Amino acid sequence: MRGCVPLALAILGCPLLGADKLTETQRIELVRGLTAEYATVKAPLPRSKKALEFPSDGHYDKQAWDAVAKELGPAARVGDLVQVTRIDIEDDQIVLIINGGFNSGKTRWRDRVQIGVGGQAAPISRGQSNAPGGTSIALLFHGPVPAVKASEVKKMLAPVLDFEKQSAAETTLESLPPEVQQAVKDKRAIVGMDRDQVLLAMGRPVRKVREVKDGEETEDWIYGQAPGKITFVTFNGNKVIKVKEDYAGLGSQAAPIQPPR
Repeated sequence: MRGCVPLALAILGCPLLGADKLTETQRIELVRGLTAEYATVKAPLPRSKKALEFPSDGHYDKQAWDAVAKELGPAARVGDLVQVTRIDIEDDQIVLIINGGFNSGKTRWRDRVQIGVGGQAAPISRGQSNAPGGTSIALLFHGPVPAVKASEVKKMLAPVLDFEKQSAAETTLESLPPEVQQAVKDKRAIVGMDRDQVLLAMGRPVRKVREVKDGEETEDWIYGQAPGKITFVTFNGNKVIKVKEDYAGLGSQAAPIQPPR
């Protein structure tokens, strides 16, 4: 692309022709920097079976998005708070899974909180339930994904998502104990957290495993995939009782990692 200044390429998302490809370390840092992040919606997000295409230069096809919205309805409206629940880095694009993706039937954590009066319960997050669905956005590069940082990806997505404004999640964070606040900021789980706090810190797990032993039921939330670090967050009821990290798939014949016992 002629006329693109190098700095503008990185910040504004012009195709980074000839830029270095992501290293494994950079891929990990990119995933960590985006996963579980909250953003305020600046343009309507439709539910979509296929990832919504968003070129890295910021000029996306609004009419195409509107057509998808008419067919499948909204995932989020302007002003809604959404969460990036997973990141997939492909050859020429970064796919952000929003609110669990199209197939997610779950509402956001704050939408599950209810207040009961006289036997009647109602969600505290009114006005959001009309757009509970998830979706996904494909940030497109005209070539291999360059060595971008999470902060640069957020700026590229600025026309549709505002990651800078203080969110309801950050407001909630201020009310938590100092040690929990720090764990959430570090995107890690600690013993004593409840489920919503773990979701706030680490997002949705890759999978969950329940076990009953000696009459006591526990549930492991598993984060990460082989090869690499796997984190097990073990709950008894609504509280974390154990956090364990392990590594899987680093050897040529590594067996699938199992939940801790």
